[in-house]
Amino acid sequence: MTRVQPPSVAISPKSTVLEKLEAAEAQVGIIGLGYVGLPLALTMREAGFPVIGFDVNAERVQKLNAGHSYVDDISDNELQAGIQSGKLKATTDFSLLAEMDVVIIAVPTPITRNRVPDISYIEKAAAAVAKHLKPGQLVVLESTTYPGTTEEVLLPVLKESGLTEGEDFFLAYSPERVDPGNEKFHTRNTPKIVGGLTPNCQKMAVALYQKAITTVVPVSSVRVAEMVKVFENTFRAVNIGLVNELALVCDKLQMNVWEVIDAAATKPFGMMKFTPGPGIGGHCIPVDPFYLTWKVKELGFQTRFIELAGEINTTMPHFVREKVLRALGESFKSINGSTILIIGVAYKPNVTDWRESPAQHVIDILSQDGALIQYHDPYVDTIEDRGGRVYYNSSLSDALLSEVDCVLILTNHSNIDFNQIAQHAKVVVDTRNVVREIDPKYHDKIRLL
Repeated sequence: MTRVQPPSVAISPKSTVLEKLEAAEAQVGIIGLGYVGLPLALTMREAGFPVIGFDVNAERVQKLNAGHSYVDDISDNELQAGIQSGKLKATTDFSLLAEMDVVIIAVPTPITRNRVPDISYIEKAAAAVAKHLKPGQLVVLESTTYPGTTEEVLLPVLKESGLTEGEDFFLAYSPERVDPGNEKFHTRNTPKIVGGLTPNCQKMAVALYQKAITTVVPVSSVRVAEMVKVFENTFRAVNIGLVNELALVCDKLQMNVWEVIDAAATKPFGMMKFTPGPGIGGHCIPVDPFYLTWKVKELGFQTRFIELAGEINTTMPHFVREKVLRALGESFKSINGSTILIIGVAYKPNVTDWRESPAQHVIDILSQDGALIQYHDPYVDTIEDRGGRVYYNSSLSDALLSEVDCVLILTNHSNIDFNQIAQHAKVVVDTRNVVREIDPKYHDKIRLL
């Protein structure tokens, strides 16, 4: 008797990878191991996924595999626990992308000096993924970028593999929402926006993030997800621009801008508190709005409101210079030849990163005026200005404070003794309103922004 074989049932790549995602067994690869990629890698590992991090920086990869973190929000102990679990490692070998079920791209997206988006890192990552793309693979872009990047830049490169999106491979966009130094919100408990290229793509991406992130927020398309990210930081940039302009107005009217803001913030509705400062810093707020303005210029549209806010924010380092000039003038001194001690150069409190910090612009401006710059920052050992000059962190002492002509507070780290500063300094220019933490008997030395 002839045995009849049952017909074979083809298992689709989608079904296979979806099962792995739902069981937290999918192999996850993350390209870019900076302040976004590394916390994400640990979060995915904690959810049960085996994770490989990819980076072109061999020194960075070596540090990670040795259990040494270079990201503020990740301790060595957290990293070592991930490495020792056997489910987390880093590599420079991009051929291993072929073994991944999921590839997440979390690379930098800076802008040029002319405020043109630099998506070269995305393009390089896309080429590496396309070279090793396999059926069933889910590819997610997390880098901040302009609406249309996923479809116009990433998709064409991936399609060169001959695979079909939404059937053979799956593509989505899910913007990072990292806030370095934030002790309350981190990768796992910050709601995650997810936009898929097709319904299948959306389903796959949501399945991934639901295993690792507490709240997942699906949106209708990758373009909507891209717009959400740039809008979030544009919202902040515009409101910071508004409150910085308020500081300029209050200065002209001889008012205390901080008193105005604190009083306005008591309104329980229709009011969100923003505070002025020496400029905007970080990887997002100075950059993201210009991704949007550049994109819409292609359509013949001008984002006047956003660009005006950018202009105001970039003038603040010059306003700080004016405040220093006035403070020194009270003692009949000029900026030229005066020693100015800057307190805090990191772009925000309690982080080590001084890239894109307003302190860079302030130092450049004051140095051009002939000021002799020193700085103290418990998180930053050395800095280099745009002219290549290197500065070393000065220890904060009573003697140093009494010797310098002016102390300029740019970053209000929580572990700095501002009472010591006010007690021994000749005059203090305070751009962060730390005067509230200082003994009232020293207030006459403080000059607010």
